[in-house]
Amino acid sequence: MSEKLIAEYEPQFELNAQGERIGLPVLSEHVPAVPRGNLAGNYVLLEPLNADLHALDLWEAFSGADCLWTYMPHGPFALEAEYRAWVESKQGDHDPYFYAIIDRQTGKALGVASYLRIDPASRSIEVGWITFSPQLQKSRLATEAMFLMMHNAFALGYRRYEWKCNVLNSGSMSAAERLGMTYEGTFRQATVVKGRNRDSAWFAIMDSEWPEMRTAFEAWLVPENFDDQGNQLVSLGTLRE
Repeated sequence: MSEKLIAEYEPQFELNAQGERIGLPVLSEHVPAVPRGNLAGNYVLLEPLNADLHALDLWEAFSGADCLWTYMPHGPFALEAEYRAWVESKQGDHDPYFYAIIDRQTGKALGVASYLRIDPASRSIEVGWITFSPQLQKSRLATEAMFLMMHNAFALGYRRYEWKCNVLNSGSMSAAERLGMTYEGTFRQATVVKGRNRDSAWFAIMDSEWPEMRTAFEAWLVPENFDDQGNQLVSLGTLRE
């Protein structure tokens, strides 16, 4: 088994003076922690999460959709004040670093996502805490929000972009695959969430894969790829192929 796994990585190692396999050298490069600021697209604006600016919008967008909290370590929330208190506890954090996802047409916050496990030394970063309201789910706004976070991470010099989710969360698993992430395996009994076992599925994108993926995202996001009802004309998967 070990030799078979190593053989899969043959292009990704070299031999040292003793004839042992070692990883390829990585150029030393200063990569900053994620600077605070907005990420702007054509359809969405990502702003650092702030209770005064976003809590009420998000509460209204999430209300009545308790299924959003099934796989999250927080929620559901019975009162707007409870959700606001949660936002206040997270705003200003650097890891995880939360964004509110704003619909540029309405100015309303419709979802939340964050960077986390930010490791400048290894140039690795994760996206998580993704909570999309029903209005945001399966929309071009949601895809653009994920694109903006990916693009920002790779532009900063990160070489690995991770996505992890509960292996029972079929929606998150499908979303990771649709976005072009590679499934890397499942960590069994990885953690406990709300008193229940969680097996965590790992997905990732490498910096070497990003240029082609970026081209596909940019082609998918152009207004001409959508009909008058907002339905896509060509899928993201087709454009990647």
